[in-house]
Amino acid sequence: MQESSIAEYFSTLSSAIESTNCTSLSGQSLSRADAFDQAIQLVRSIVENSGKVLFCGNGGSAGICSHMATDFFKNGQIPAIALNDSSALTCLGNDFGFEFIFSKQIEMLATANDVVIAISSSGQSKNIINGVEAGRRCGCKVITFSGFSEKNSLRQLGDINFHVPGKDYGFVEVAHSSLIHAILDIHMGWPDIKYPDGNA
Repeated sequence: MQESSIAEYFSTLSSAIESTNCTSLSGQSLSRADAFDQAIQLVRSIVENSGKVLFCGNGGSAGICSHMATDFFKNGQIPAIALNDSSALTCLGNDFGFEFIFSKQIEMLATANDVVIAISSSGQSKNIINGVEAGRRCGCKVITFSGFSEKNSLRQLGDINFHVPGKDYGFVEVAHSSLIHAILDIHMGWPDIKYPDGNA
């Protein structure tokens, strides 16, 4: 393995994160600082209004949802749920169809004080789109993380939308994970974070 190949890989990954485009629900371009400010304000509104975060994603994005839901409630002390319990998914998929596995959960669990965080590399997954639309009907705010085409459907649906350009799943997924980590960590006061167990 050549050092140049490794360097190129991580340079490409860094570029994917740095190239993230941010937009509002109206499609207006947002600076990264404005997008982060708005996302952090939504996170803080959850705490102030006794709401919760509902994470939805498929495959690798589901893994991000599980990881970040745990970090939100353990480190950030923010109620958070990853909607990827295997029994729920197989039950709802069997009874209603795979495209409704998230929307049915959100219809039952969501309140107007909640935030839906929807993650999809393609931005085209029907079950994610349906989940966001269900969140809207419940009065939730929505933050989306997508990749691939800048014209993907999910990117049009969030109050705040983070779009990572590129077509490599690995780069898009790692970028999404990094962006959500950053929102939580900055909310918690990075770089001087004090975790609940007292360890910095």
